Amino acid sequence: MRKVKDLTGPGITDSFGVGGTDLGVTAIAPDGRLVSVFGDTFEQAGVGGPGWRSPVVLFGDPATARSGIRWTGSTGPRSYADQALDYEHDSVVRGRRVTTTLPTDVITIGGEMYLHVMVCEGLGNVHWTEVHRSTDNGETWHRTDATWPGDLHDGLFQMLTWEQGDDGYVYAFSTGFQRDKGLILQRVPADRIGDPRAWEGWGFRDGAWAWGNPPTVALTGAFGELCLRRIEGRWLLCCFDAGNYRIDVLDLDHPTSNLYEAARSTVLHGTSWQHEDHGHGRVAQLYGGYIVPGSTLDDLHLVVSQWNTEHNWPYRAMQFAGSVPRPGQQAPEPAEPVESHRGAGIFRMAREVARRITG
Repeated sequence: MRKVKDLTGPGITDSFGVGGTDLGVTAIAPDGRLVSVFGDTFEQAGVGGPGWRSPVVLFGDPATARSGIRWTGSTGPRSYADQALDYEHDSVVRGRRVTTTLPTDVITIGGEMYLHVMVCEGLGNVHWTEVHRSTDNGETWHRTDATWPGDLHDGLFQMLTWEQGDDGYVYAFSTGFQRDKGLILQRVPADRIGDPRAWEGWGFRDGAWAWGNPPTVALTGAFGELCLRRIEGRWLLCCFDAGNYRIDVLDLDHPTSNLYEAARSTVLHGTSWQHEDHGHGRVAQLYGGYIVPGSTLDDLHLVVSQWNTEHNWPYRAMQFAGSVPRPGQQAPEPAEPVESHRGAGIFRMAREVARRITG
């Protein structure tokens, strides 16, 4: 993959009060706009300082999705991007200390949008997760009844991605927020996404996989951010493989396909800061990897984050583009990456930075 442009940072998102931010999971709103949801956001370039809020929503011009997203607005009555959810950082919520609430994925179903978030005390410590709904194209968000404890399914139902199928179900892969766990799969009727009782697992029991069983790990590993999207009749699962310090794309017939046998392409390699080459897909301290709406197999666009945890800048979202093999094609052999700061190490450093900021 090659870098298309920086999506956030000085000279790009200053007018929205966005200096440093990350994530940027994106969907198309019912009115056709791009809705991108970012995580911990600050007015200054980097992590810390004034204007801490999360999540933050920016709206983009869909015509620019594959040339480099151009922002057209944000949540809130001003040009300043307000925090999309009603809570205070580093406060007590439901008897638990909450430092931040982080988005994991957003989806549009009919005329409504749904946002899944993790309610955290520091990085990697998830108290619970919840779903919020918007009926005005992502301008405002309100809690649904869907909330789950952070230790549900052995802590594997924290960081989530979801996509709607043709069968009336929304399929959701998830993992923990510690970047040391594998993936599980669940589904829920699209018209009951806000009802936690309607969710069911894909699990192995009595010698067979079936819906309604407790979810079984469908792919072992050490994963971070996830993004599941249907493109040209395929299900693409983009994942930050923290254990191998890279971003991979799995090409699936269906979410229930055998993930071990799926075509898997490494599209971006983690590397050291002195060996970065964004034109050839080598990115230092990378994470994220969210598919941009409008992508094709030949022109796949991702929103990728980068955080220099030693200097606190860059701390930004970027857009990359490339291709993934079509069904039946052989994935190209990836070049040997220059590895430094493996995925788990990045997260340890990020936790330390967050600890210093929040006290």
